[in-house]
Amino acid sequence: MYKIETHLHTNHVSKCGWLEAEKLAKSYHEGGFAGIAVTDHYNVDTWAYKNVDVTTNKKIMEVFLEGYYRMQEACAKYDIKVYMGAELRFYENQNDYLFYDFDPAMLNDADEIMGMGVVSFSKMARPQGCLLIQAHPFRKKCVPVAAHLLDGIEIINRNPRHDSRNDMALEYAEFNPGLIRTAGSDCHRPGDECVSGILSETLPADSKEFAALLRSGKFELI
Repeated sequence: MYKIETHLHTNHVSKCGWLEAEKLAKSYHEGGFAGIAVTDHYNVDTWAYKNVDVTTNKKIMEVFLEGYYRMQEACAKYDIKVYMGAELRFYENQNDYLFYDFDPAMLNDADEIMGMGVVSFSKMARPQGCLLIQAHPFRKKCVPVAAHLLDGIEIINRNPRHDSRNDMALEYAEFNPGLIRTAGSDCHRPGDECVSGILSETLPADSKEFAALLRSGKFELI
């Protein structure tokens, strides 16, 4: 079985991330992980941290994907697969959404994307084959959205500095059985590494195969 992280942040992009790619790669290698989805924050704090004006910069992904590319380079020596992801937050509220299987060009205009809100964004992105999963939907300041707007829900979030009310997320998933259920470490700081994720009999070769694995449901939660 292969251990795969679904929810991880780097200090190269996420303002709240403390760990650089080399440290993360080493920790996940020691933890026996074979794959990592990098889901740096795509939100106003990130653009302030990276000193980017989203009202004028329409090629934001050149900045945003630094963490993903650094992780690819750092993990290569350990033969760990790295998958492209993002944790989106729109202007409308404090909800966060894990996003996979997307063309980076889709997210280049951050001001437009964040202004769309989840309803408009879901209607635009999901028909294109993208995967939208609400992260920690019952955490303080977060509100679970209608299931028809989502592909899945994170029912296990192991960030130790937040009460993500995972039991309530599980209840929501049970009430909406069509949703994909995921688990992730939500790694930001030392000690957060390797505490959750998924177990799969197959190891996705790339980001598209990783999303296909999530869609298949053929995995166990750590």
